[in-house]
Amino acid sequence: MTRPTTLVTGGAGYVGSTLVADLLAAGRHVRVLDSVAVGDGRSLLQFWADPRFEFIRGDVRDPGLRTAVLEDVDAVVHLAAVVGDPACKREPEQARDVNLEATRSLLAASRAAGVSRFLFASTCSNYGKMEDGAGYVSEDWDLRPVSLYAETKVAAELEVLDATDDGFATTCLRFATVYGTSPRMRFDLTVNEFTRDAFVNGELVVYGEQFWRPYIHVRDAARAIVTVLDAQAEGVSGNVFNVGNTQENYRKQDLVELLLERLPETRVERVLQADDPRDYRVSFDKITSQLGYETSRTVPDGLDEVLELLRADLVGDPFAPAFRN
Repeated sequence: MTRPTTLVTGGAGYVGSTLVADLLAAGRHVRVLDSVAVGDGRSLLQFWADPRFEFIRGDVRDPGLRTAVLEDVDAVVHLAAVVGDPACKREPEQARDVNLEATRSLLAASRAAGVSRFLFASTCSNYGKMEDGAGYVSEDWDLRPVSLYAETKVAAELEVLDATDDGFATTCLRFATVYGTSPRMRFDLTVNEFTRDAFVNGELVVYGEQFWRPYIHVRDAARAIVTVLDAQAEGVSGNVFNVGNTQENYRKQDLVELLLERLPETRVERVLQADDPRDYRVSFDKITSQLGYETSRTVPDGLDEVLELLRADLVGDPFAPAFRN
Protein backbone atom coordinates (compact mmCIF):
# COMPACT_ATOMS: atom_id res chain seq x y z
CA MET A 1 0.00 0.00 0.00
CA THR A 2 1.39 3.43 -0.92
CA ARG A 3 0.79 6.85 0.50
CA PRO A 4 -1.47 8.47 1.34
CA THR A 5 -2.68 6.06 4.02
CA THR A 6 -4.61 7.24 7.05
CA LEU A 7 -4.08 5.24 10.23
CA VAL A 8 -7.09 5.17 12.56
CA THR A 9 -6.35 3.79 16.02
CA GLY A 10 -9.51 2.51 17.67
CA GLY A 11 -11.12 2.32 14.25
CA ALA A 12 -13.50 -0.51 15.20
CA GLY A 13 -15.15 1.64 17.85
CA TYR A 14 -18.23 3.82 18.02
CA VAL A 15 -16.76 6.88 16.28
CA GLY A 16 -14.01 4.99 14.47
CA SER A 17 -16.22 2.63 12.48
CA THR A 18 -18.30 5.61 11.33
CA LEU A 19 -15.15 7.55 10.43
CA VAL A 20 -13.66 4.70 8.36
CA ALA A 21 -16.68 4.80 6.04
CA ASP A 22 -16.22 8.54 5.50
CA LEU A 23 -12.48 8.24 4.86
CA LEU A 24 -12.97 5.48 2.29
CA ALA A 25 -15.74 7.49 0.63
CA ALA A 26 -13.29 10.40 0.37
CA GLY A 27 -10.87 8.16 -1.55
CA ARG A 28 -8.34 7.56 1.22
CA HIS A 29 -6.54 4.34 1.99
CA VAL A 30 -7.40 3.43 5.58
CA ARG A 31 -5.52 1.23 8.01
CA VAL A 32 -7.24 0.43 11.31
CA LEU A 33 -5.36 -0.58 14.44
CA ASP A 34 -7.68 -1.89 17.14
CA SER A 35 -7.32 -4.41 19.95
CA VAL A 36 -11.11 -5.02 19.91
CA ALA A 37 -11.02 -4.97 23.71
CA VAL A 38 -14.67 -3.86 23.63
CA GLY A 39 -17.23 -4.83 21.02
CA ASP A 40 -16.50 -7.68 18.64
CA GLY A 41 -15.06 -6.01 15.54
CA ARG A 42 -18.07 -6.77 13.33
CA SER A 43 -18.45 -3.04 12.83
CA LEU A 44 -15.67 -3.34 10.21
CA LEU A 45 -17.12 -6.21 8.15
CA GLN A 46 -18.74 -3.75 5.75
CA PHE A 47 -15.26 -2.60 4.63
CA TRP A 48 -13.57 -5.98 4.37
CA ALA A 49 -13.74 -6.36 0.58
CA ASP A 50 -12.53 -2.80 -0.12
CA PRO A 51 -8.91 -2.98 -1.38
CA ARG A 52 -8.19 0.39 0.24
CA PHE A 53 -9.04 -0.96 3.70
CA GLU A 54 -6.63 -2.78 6.00
CA PHE A 55 -7.15 -4.06 9.53
CA ILE A 56 -4.46 -4.88 12.06
CA ARG A 57 -5.53 -6.35 15.37
CA GLY A 58 -3.27 -5.22 18.16
CA ASP A 59 -2.57 -2.86 21.02
CA VAL A 60 -1.34 0.68 20.42
CA ARG A 61 0.99 0.18 23.39
CA ASP A 62 2.99 -2.46 21.50
CA PRO A 63 6.18 -0.66 20.31
CA GLY A 64 7.00 -3.13 17.54
CA LEU A 65 3.47 -2.99 16.21
CA ARG A 66 3.46 0.81 16.29
CA THR A 67 6.43 0.87 13.92
CA ALA A 68 4.80 -1.59 11.53
CA VAL A 69 1.40 0.11 11.33
CA LEU A 70 2.96 3.50 10.56
CA GLU A 71 4.59 2.32 7.33
CA ASP A 72 3.42 4.50 4.40
CA VAL A 73 1.14 6.51 6.68
CA ASP A 74 0.79 10.25 6.14
CA ALA A 75 -1.98 10.96 8.67
CA VAL A 76 -2.84 9.48 12.06
CA VAL A 77 -6.26 9.79 13.70
CA HIS A 78 -5.74 8.68 17.29
CA LEU A 79 -9.06 7.52 18.75
CA ALA A 80 -7.84 4.54 20.78
CA ALA A 81 -8.42 5.16 24.48
CA VAL A 82 -10.00 3.94 27.66
CA VAL A 83 -13.09 6.11 27.24
CA GLY A 84 -15.28 7.61 29.93
CA ASP A 85 -15.19 8.07 33.69
CA PRO A 86 -16.50 4.62 34.73
CA ALA A 87 -14.04 2.67 32.57
CA CYS A 88 -11.09 4.77 33.73
CA LYS A 89 -12.13 4.46 37.38
CA ARG A 90 -12.25 0.66 37.07
CA GLU A 91 -8.77 0.39 35.51
CA PRO A 92 -6.85 3.55 36.46
CA GLU A 93 -3.36 2.29 35.61
CA GLN A 94 -4.51 1.02 32.23
CA ALA A 95 -6.26 4.34 31.60
CA ARG A 96 -3.05 6.28 32.23
CA ASP A 97 -1.02 3.83 30.17
CA VAL A 98 -3.35 3.87 27.16
CA ASN A 99 -4.60 7.46 27.21
CA LEU A 100 -1.34 9.22 28.03
CA GLU A 101 1.73 7.02 27.72
CA ALA A 102 0.63 5.33 24.48
CA THR A 103 -0.25 8.72 23.00
CA ARG A 104 3.21 10.03 23.84
CA SER A 105 4.84 6.98 22.27
CA LEU A 106 2.62 7.10 19.17
CA LEU A 107 3.51 10.76 18.66
CA ALA A 108 7.24 10.00 18.73
CA ALA A 109 6.85 7.01 16.43
CA SER A 110 4.72 9.02 14.01
CA ARG A 111 7.30 11.79 13.71
CA ALA A 112 10.06 9.23 13.21
CA ALA A 113 8.03 7.55 10.46
CA GLY A 114 7.52 10.79 8.53
CA VAL A 115 3.82 11.23 9.29
CA SER A 116 2.70 14.76 8.44
CA ARG A 117 -0.67 15.05 10.26
CA PHE A 118 -1.70 13.86 13.73
CA LEU A 119 -5.27 14.29 15.02
CA PHE A 120 -6.00 13.56 18.66
CA ALA A 121 -9.51 12.82 19.95
CA SER A 122 -10.06 14.67 23.20
CA THR A 123 -13.17 15.70 25.12
CA CYS A 124 -15.16 18.69 26.33
CA SER A 125 -15.10 17.01 29.76
CA ASN A 126 -11.74 18.74 30.10
CA TYR A 127 -13.60 21.95 31.02
CA GLY A 128 -15.01 20.47 34.23
CA LYS A 129 -17.25 23.14 35.74
CA MET A 130 -18.06 26.65 34.50
CA GLU A 131 -17.59 29.60 36.83
CA ASP A 132 -20.38 31.50 35.07
CA GLY A 133 -23.44 29.27 34.80
CA ALA A 134 -24.93 31.53 32.13
CA GLY A 135 -21.87 31.58 29.87
CA TYR A 136 -20.13 29.33 27.36
CA VAL A 137 -16.59 27.96 27.49
CA SER A 138 -14.31 28.20 24.47
CA GLU A 139 -10.97 26.65 23.50
CA ASP A 140 -8.94 29.20 25.46
CA TRP A 141 -10.83 28.52 28.69
CA ASP A 142 -8.96 27.15 31.69
CA LEU A 143 -9.12 23.36 31.78
CA ARG A 144 -10.38 21.91 35.06
CA PRO A 145 -10.48 18.13 34.76
CA VAL A 146 -12.42 16.50 37.58
CA SER A 147 -12.06 12.85 36.56
CA LEU A 148 -9.17 10.57 35.69
CA TYR A 149 -10.49 10.32 32.13
CA ALA A 150 -10.31 14.09 31.65
CA GLU A 151 -6.97 14.31 33.46
CA THR A 152 -5.39 11.87 31.01
CA LYS A 153 -6.88 13.72 28.04
CA VAL A 154 -5.65 17.11 29.26
CA ALA A 155 -2.14 15.73 29.81
CA ALA A 156 -2.15 14.04 26.41
CA GLU A 157 -3.30 17.25 24.70
CA LEU A 158 -0.23 19.03 26.04
CA GLU A 159 2.01 16.31 24.60
CA VAL A 160 0.27 16.49 21.22
CA LEU A 161 0.46 20.25 20.91
CA ASP A 162 4.07 20.33 22.12
CA ALA A 163 5.03 17.90 19.33
CA THR A 164 3.94 20.31 16.58
CA ASP A 165 6.60 21.52 14.19
CA ASP A 166 6.85 22.62 10.55
CA GLY A 167 6.68 19.09 9.18
CA PHE A 168 4.36 17.60 11.76
CA ALA A 169 0.93 19.22 12.11
CA THR A 170 -0.95 18.21 15.24
CA THR A 171 -4.55 19.03 16.15
CA CYS A 172 -6.66 18.29 19.22
CA LEU A 173 -10.42 17.86 18.85
CA ARG A 174 -12.51 18.26 21.99
CA PHE A 175 -15.69 16.38 21.20
CA ALA A 176 -19.08 17.00 22.75
CA THR A 177 -20.84 13.92 24.17
CA VAL A 178 -21.62 11.68 21.21
CA TYR A 179 -24.95 10.01 20.39
CA GLY A 180 -26.76 8.30 17.51
CA THR A 181 -26.48 5.00 15.67
CA SER A 182 -23.15 3.53 14.61
CA PRO A 183 -21.93 0.20 13.18
CA ARG A 184 -20.44 -0.37 16.65
CA MET A 185 -23.56 0.64 18.56
CA ARG A 186 -23.38 1.90 22.13
CA PHE A 187 -26.24 2.35 24.58
CA ASP A 188 -24.10 3.64 27.46
CA LEU A 189 -24.06 7.23 26.18
CA THR A 190 -26.62 9.61 27.67
CA VAL A 191 -28.94 10.23 24.70
CA ASN A 192 -28.85 6.60 23.56
CA GLU A 193 -29.16 5.30 27.12
CA PHE A 194 -32.14 7.49 28.01
CA THR A 195 -33.89 6.48 24.80
CA ARG A 196 -33.27 2.77 25.45
CA ASP A 197 -34.45 2.93 29.06
CA ALA A 198 -37.60 4.87 28.24
CA PHE A 199 -38.52 2.60 25.32
CA VAL A 200 -37.64 -0.79 26.82
CA ASN A 201 -38.40 -0.24 30.52
CA GLY A 202 -40.88 2.59 30.30
CA GLU A 203 -39.00 4.48 32.99
CA LEU A 204 -36.04 6.78 33.53
CA VAL A 205 -33.95 7.46 36.61
CA VAL A 206 -32.28 10.86 36.17
CA TYR A 207 -29.47 12.17 38.35
CA GLY A 208 -28.52 15.85 38.39
CA GLU A 209 -30.96 16.93 35.71
CA GLN A 210 -30.01 20.62 35.87
CA PHE A 211 -26.38 20.38 34.75
CA TRP A 212 -25.27 21.28 31.22
CA ARG A 213 -23.48 19.18 28.58
CA PRO A 214 -22.99 19.62 24.81
CA TYR A 215 -23.96 16.80 22.43
CA ILE A 216 -22.99 15.77 18.88
CA HIS A 217 -24.19 13.07 16.50
CA VAL A 218 -21.59 10.38 15.80
CA ARG A 219 -21.75 11.08 12.06
CA ASP A 220 -21.06 14.75 12.64
CA ALA A 221 -18.14 13.81 14.90
CA ALA A 222 -16.65 11.67 12.13
CA ARG A 223 -17.23 14.38 9.55
CA ALA A 224 -15.37 16.90 11.71
CA ILE A 225 -12.29 14.68 11.59
CA VAL A 226 -12.45 14.52 7.80
CA THR A 227 -12.88 18.31 7.70
CA VAL A 228 -9.69 18.81 9.70
CA LEU A 229 -7.76 16.30 7.58
CA ASP A 230 -8.90 18.09 4.41
CA ALA A 231 -7.96 21.54 5.74
CA GLN A 232 -4.63 23.16 4.96
CA ALA A 233 -2.09 22.10 7.59
CA GLU A 234 -1.18 25.66 8.52
CA GLY A 235 -4.81 26.38 9.41
CA VAL A 236 -5.11 23.55 11.96
CA SER A 237 -1.56 22.81 13.11
CA GLY A 238 -1.08 23.40 16.82
CA ASN A 239 -4.78 24.12 17.21
CA VAL A 240 -7.52 22.90 19.51
CA PHE A 241 -11.10 22.79 18.24
CA ASN A 242 -14.26 22.15 20.19
CA VAL A 243 -16.40 19.87 18.02
CA GLY A 244 -20.15 20.33 18.19
CA ASN A 245 -22.81 23.02 17.83
CA THR A 246 -23.40 25.85 20.29
CA GLN A 247 -27.16 25.34 19.99
CA GLU A 248 -26.79 21.69 21.03
CA ASN A 249 -26.06 22.25 24.73
CA TYR A 250 -28.69 20.53 26.87
CA ARG A 251 -29.49 19.71 30.47
CA LYS A 252 -30.69 16.22 31.29
CA GLN A 253 -34.11 17.71 32.08
CA ASP A 254 -34.22 18.97 28.49
CA LEU A 255 -33.52 15.47 27.20
CA VAL A 256 -36.28 14.08 29.41
CA GLU A 257 -38.78 16.60 28.08
CA LEU A 258 -37.88 15.71 24.50
CA LEU A 259 -38.30 12.01 25.28
CA LEU A 260 -41.66 12.56 26.96
CA GLU A 261 -42.90 14.19 23.77
CA ARG A 262 -42.14 10.89 22.02
CA LEU A 263 -42.90 8.42 24.83
CA PRO A 264 -45.41 10.24 27.06
CA GLU A 265 -46.13 7.20 29.24
CA THR A 266 -42.56 7.07 30.52
CA ARG A 267 -42.23 7.18 34.31
CA VAL A 268 -39.47 9.54 35.41
CA GLU A 269 -37.72 9.39 38.77
CA ARG A 270 -35.65 12.48 39.41
CA VAL A 271 -32.84 12.04 41.92
CA LEU A 272 -31.71 15.32 43.47
CA GLN A 273 -28.01 15.97 43.00
CA ALA A 274 -27.15 19.31 44.53
CA ASP A 275 -23.76 19.54 42.91
CA ASP A 276 -22.00 18.00 39.94
CA PRO A 277 -18.29 18.56 39.37
CA ARG A 278 -19.01 18.73 35.63
CA ASP A 279 -21.30 21.50 34.41
CA TYR A 280 -20.41 23.23 31.17
CA ARG A 281 -21.96 24.84 28.13
CA VAL A 282 -19.57 24.99 25.21
CA SER A 283 -19.09 27.38 22.32
CA PHE A 284 -18.24 25.82 18.97
CA ASP A 285 -17.78 29.06 17.05
CA LYS A 286 -14.08 28.49 16.31
CA ILE A 287 -14.45 25.35 14.16
CA THR A 288 -17.32 27.00 12.27
CA SER A 289 -15.56 30.29 11.62
CA GLN A 290 -12.13 28.85 10.80
CA LEU A 291 -13.06 25.66 8.96
CA GLY A 292 -16.65 26.26 7.86
CA TYR A 293 -17.75 23.16 9.77
CA GLU A 294 -21.37 22.85 10.85
CA THR A 295 -23.25 19.94 12.33
CA SER A 296 -26.10 18.36 10.37
CA ARG A 297 -28.15 16.64 13.10
CA THR A 298 -29.69 17.56 16.43
CA VAL A 299 -30.45 15.70 19.65
CA PRO A 300 -34.14 15.39 18.67
CA ASP A 301 -32.96 13.77 15.42
CA GLY A 302 -30.86 11.36 17.48
CA LEU A 303 -33.74 10.43 19.78
CA ASP A 304 -35.91 9.62 16.75
CA GLU A 305 -33.11 7.66 15.11
CA VAL A 306 -32.41 5.48 18.15
CA LEU A 307 -36.13 4.94 18.73
CA GLU A 308 -36.50 3.72 15.14
CA LEU A 309 -33.63 1.29 15.66
CA LEU A 310 -35.18 -0.10 18.84
CA ARG A 311 -38.62 -0.39 17.28
CA ALA A 312 -37.10 -2.30 14.35
CA ASP A 313 -35.67 -4.83 16.86
CA LEU A 314 -32.40 -5.16 14.96
CA VAL A 315 -29.94 -5.17 17.85
CA GLY A 316 -31.36 -7.89 20.08
CA ASP A 317 -30.85 -7.05 23.75
CA PRO A 318 -29.77 -3.36 23.93
CA PHE A 319 -28.57 -3.99 27.52
CA ALA A 320 -26.02 -6.60 26.34
CA PRO A 321 -22.34 -5.98 27.17
CA ALA A 322 -21.52 -5.63 23.46
CA PHE A 323 -23.33 -2.29 23.45
CA ARG A 324 -21.32 -0.56 26.14
CA ASN A 325 -17.73 0.26 27.00
